[in-house]
Formats: sequence, C-alpha cells, structure tokens
Amino acid sequence: MANQSAASTIKGDTMLNLRSTIFAVALATGATSGTVAVAENRIDTQRHDAPELAAYGDFKVGVRTLELVNPGQIDILAIDPAGEKPAEFPRYDRPLPVEVWYPADGTAEGSTEFKAYLRDGKTEVTLVGQAMRDAAPLEADSAFPLVIISHGYPGNRFLLSHLAENIASKGYVVASIDHTDSTYRTRAAFGSTLVNRSLDQLFVLDEIARLSSEDGSFLNGLADADNAAIVGYSMGGYGAVITAGGGVTQAAVDLSWGAPHGTLGVHLSGSESHNDLPDPRIKTIVAFGPWGMERGFWDAETLKGIEIPALFIAGSVDDVSGYENGVRAIWDGVSSADRSLLTFDNANHNAGAPMPAPAEADRMDEDLGFNLAEHYNDAVWDSVRMNNISQHFVTAWLGRQLKGDETMAAYLDLVPNANDGVWAKAEDGSDKPEHTHWNGFPNRTAKGLRFEALEAGE
Repeated sequence: MANQSAASTIKGDTMLNLRSTIFAVALATGATSGTVAVAENRIDTQRHDAPELAAYGDFKVGVRTLELVNPGQIDILAIDPAGEKPAEFPRYDRPLPVEVWYPADGTAEGSTEFKAYLRDGKTEVTLVGQAMRDAAPLEADSAFPLVIISHGYPGNRFLLSHLAENIASKGYVVASIDHTDSTYRTRAAFGSTLVNRSLDQLFVLDEIARLSSEDGSFLNGLADADNAAIVGYSMGGYGAVITAGGGVTQAAVDLSWGAPHGTLGVHLSGSESHNDLPDPRIKTIVAFGPWGMERGFWDAETLKGIEIPALFIAGSVDDVSGYENGVRAIWDGVSSADRSLLTFDNANHNAGAPMPAPAEADRMDEDLGFNLAEHYNDAVWDSVRMNNISQHFVTAWLGRQLKGDETMAAYLDLVPNANDGVWAKAEDGSDKPEHTHWNGFPNRTAKGLRFEALEAGE
C-alpha cells in the first residue's frame, strides 16, 4: 500500500545510494582495544548541493512525546468482514503516540539521539538529528503554525523526522503521529487505515489545540492550531486528501478487501459525515505519493471537494500509488483549489519522504522477503538529495500558505521542467533577462525535476 509494497518491487541490487547516507563515528584508539566502526544514522544531513531553503532555520529545536488516546472509535479489527453486519459496531479507545518538534529556548541543551524501529518492527536503532529531547520550549511573543505529519502503511512517527525537525527550526510546531494498526509494530487489517487516517489527523489537531491553551502543558501558547497544515506520505497522503475535502467514491466504500461492512462510508463524498469533516483550521496540505486514485477511491467529481491549496510530491515511476493515473491525476482533479506538483523524474514511491535508510537496515529480511533498506531508498535518487529538495519546497510552500510570506513565491514560480532552465548571471550576481534557472538551486543542480502549478478552475 505504501512504501513497503514499493520496496517489495525494487530489487536489492539496484540500491545504489545507501552508503552515501551513512557516516562513520571516529574509531576509538589503542593498540589492543579491538575497535569497531559504529554507524551514525543522521537525519539532518545537508549536501553541498542542497537548495537554499533546505538549510535549517534560526531556531533551536526541542522534541517530546505525547501519548494521546482517542476514545470511542470503531474497532475495525473486531469486525468480521465475512460475518453479518453487527447492529452496532464495536468500539475502543484508540492509542495515538505523537512526536512533537518545536522551537526551543536559545539556551536549551539535551541529547539529539532518539530511538526508532526499522521496517521489520523488531530492530530498534539510534537516529541522530538536531532536536534536543525534552528541551525547554521557546517563550515566544506569538504562537507558531502547526504542521501535522502522517506516515505511510506501514511506517512510524519518525519516518519523516528529517522534515519534521527541519521545518520546526523555521518556526513551526510539528506533530507526527504513530497511527495504530499502521506502524511497523502494530500493522493490522488495512481497513483500519482506510477508515482512521483522516480521523486520527483531526483528533491530533483537536488535542494540540487543547494543549496549546492548557496551563502546565509545554505547548501552552506555543502552537497555533487555527493555522495548520497536514503533511502526509502514501496512506498519510490518502488521509490528507480526505481531510482536505476529497470524499471517497461509493465504489471505494463497497470494496470487498477494504473497510468492512461499509465503515468507510463515513468518508463517502456527499455524505453528511464527510461534509462535516473539512476543518477551517487546516489551511493547506502537502501529500507525498498519496495512495488511492489508481484504486478508484476518488474521481474528478469527488476531488472537487478540496478547496484549500495543495502541494503534491511524487516520483514519475511510482508503482505503488501510480503516477499518471495516480498522484498526477489527483493533482489534476483538485480543480477547486490552487495546487502544485513536484515530480522527481524516474523516482519511485519513496520520492522525497522517507529518512535515509539506517545502516542496520542494509540486510535481507527472510520473513519479509526483501532488504530492509529498500523500504527507505530509491533505486535512482540519493535519499539525502531528495530530502533536501523536499525540505526546500515544503519550506517555501508552508511559508507562503501558513505565514503569508510572499517572498516564498519566487521559489514556486518556476519553469515547469528544471532541465529547461538557463543559468545567466551578470558579474554582480544579478539575473540576466534570460536567466530561468530554478531559484534557490545552485548552478547545474536543478536537474531531473518538474514543478507544475494549476490555479483553481483549471
């Protein structure tokens, strides 16, 4: 469904870029010490050719974990798809761990290491970034916009951690969800993901809003939940499309392998429940490789329900969500809103979203049947390179949509095909009339990318 399915189609001998994402820690010295090199799995790497806005911002970053519980949710796993439809659906209290990155006090200190599980759901590894665990939050004059991150199926709240801490350093509170039944350790019936993704996103929005006004919470006065965005990858992108107003088709509700006994009907286009779903606090979405269009979950009519600006990011050979009839078709169909599409030419489903593969992932997993690194990497593009490009464009997009920074428009008004751009600078560094190279990209580095924009009504 998400990056696991993509990984199963990419052969291990095509993984060309793993080693470029691994950095060796210095070896201990001593003639008889029996030293061993240890991999340092960094998520904050900036390549020399990273575009301008990929750089970390001016704020120090803190990170904390919230253990949230959404009460009274339909228990999809307790419903027998082959049995009779129950008179009342069983319900449970749904746990949703959330990792929160935020601007920290300028004097803050703390560990920048954190633990995360690999795709196998068994191997725990150490990742290293710039966010400091439990750092004191910044005492700001005004609250920061909120960004909610939603991972793929399966995934976890750390899969897009490179993006989370990067944009937090630029003045955002970022809340990344562990979606129950969709993580590496809780993966279960796919119907739960179909029904719950959007509901999880909105519940977390409500909870951050509550905590931002609660005395004693570290988020008190820190997060502006009235000015929010959702960033979703794969099934997280599927959820973002629904949350933004893209109700699903009746055919999707009726799928035999989907959500049991019509439970996906809560998101049916035109239904009362879905009409009540879009939240005015959400100003924009960013969807990496959103899944669902190729499987008939939307059509041109249902996608008209999205009326907020949307940025889509995809690989041109995505074989999980699809490109021409998948992500690109969603972008084209969102005709009621301004929207843009960033395409990594020849990239697959992992385009721009997952963090670089931890060193420990470079091994064949006999139970899963593939090298775990395939879950994170792309066969053509370097992961850090893609991450830097995503950081750049998400920074520009959120800066314009959530902060009203019109200087960001220059990074989004581009010739559609980066390969067509011309570098033409005067001796004083100013642009010559014929200069069309992508703004923010060093000379010769805007290649293999496309950025297309459509306005509402197009």
